[in-house]
Amino acid sequence: MRVMFIEYGMGLDLHGQNATVAAVRAARDAIGRSSLPGMRSVLPDGDLSRMLVHVRLAVPVAAERVDAEQVKQVFPYGQVTVQIVPGGMLCASGIVLPEHGDSEDLVIIVNAAVEVGY
Repeated sequence: MRVMFIEYGMGLDLHGQNATVAAVRAARDAIGRSSLPGMRSVLPDGDLSRMLVHVRLAVPVAAERVDAEQVKQVFPYGQVTVQIVPGGMLCASGIVLPEHGDSEDLVIIVNAAVEVGY
């Protein structure tokens, strides 16, 4: 893959403890401030479907808790791959959950690195 662009993002799920929600938010954050108007001119045949998008997610919980297909839906173009690696962060939200034996509610924080190229 010839990488033309890399952007980084962070996503959180504050109270749901849902790693997929945090991962989708991290992917959206990574591309939310970006525009690649010249990408079509460097792609073979100018075909956006030939663009390669590699999403690396640093997740603080088991990889199977992230639905990679939902993360892929964030990207409007290209052939998207998702790689999940250990990382991110779990931290207390400051809320105690009496219905769960007074355990602390956790915030899931996911970091994303999105590489775009061909």
